[in-house]
Amino acid sequence: MTALLSIRGVKTFYGNIQALKGIDIDVNEGEIVTLIGANGAGKSTLMMTTFGNPRAREGSILFEGRDITNMPTHEIARLRIAQSPEGRRIFPRMSVLENLQMGATVVDAAHFDEDLERVFTFFPILEKRISQRGGTLSGGEQQMLAIGRALMSRPRLLLLDEPSLGLAPLIAKHIFKTIRELNRREKLTVFLVEQNAFHALKLAHRGYVIVNGEITMSGSGQELLTRPEVRAAYLDGGRH
Repeated sequence: MTALLSIRGVKTFYGNIQALKGIDIDVNEGEIVTLIGANGAGKSTLMMTTFGNPRAREGSILFEGRDITNMPTHEIARLRIAQSPEGRRIFPRMSVLENLQMGATVVDAAHFDEDLERVFTFFPILEKRISQRGGTLSGGEQQMLAIGRALMSRPRLLLLDEPSLGLAPLIAKHIFKTIRELNRREKLTVFLVEQNAFHALKLAHRGYVIVNGEITMSGSGQELLTRPEVRAAYLDGGRH
């Protein structure tokens, strides 16, 4: 299998505090790969480092064999890597349509209508809310909009940071189902950071466990689901 994203020896700091301590991860083309870990383990830092902010102080990040470690974020986006960040970060004063237009700025405008249709196929509620301001949507709708905005850039690689955070179980289920559909139907490669370990590992082809900025375990989603240390730390009593 070809690694679409290859992270090697990545170390990231916030001032003098080391958040990532030499991370090695591969995300192969057509896979869903998840990174699970406790709060503050470094999950979101790795996601943001991949997207160029903060920068890795050591190590390398390759996308399709090309070194993107020191590339500015906007140039990384042009390579058709899209991020749906933690906390959604949609534009609250803009309408749903305007938010989706923002996502499409890095690609050829000729496909806009077609891409819009595609987003509405996955998230029909957004079509009903098309002229509504982003900030007036429910949490679940905002999450759908954040993913929809990322999809408008026709990504080769979708970085999803905590997509189920703060959502009602039913909405979270819908989000996970959509991720699976996107991967199945369109072979979209997804790198997913998620605190809901049970759902994330059920969804993923492969998973990694991060503890205090270091990868401590990796394997198929199924394998990690059955590992006693994973169950004890992330699954027992934590299912939704």
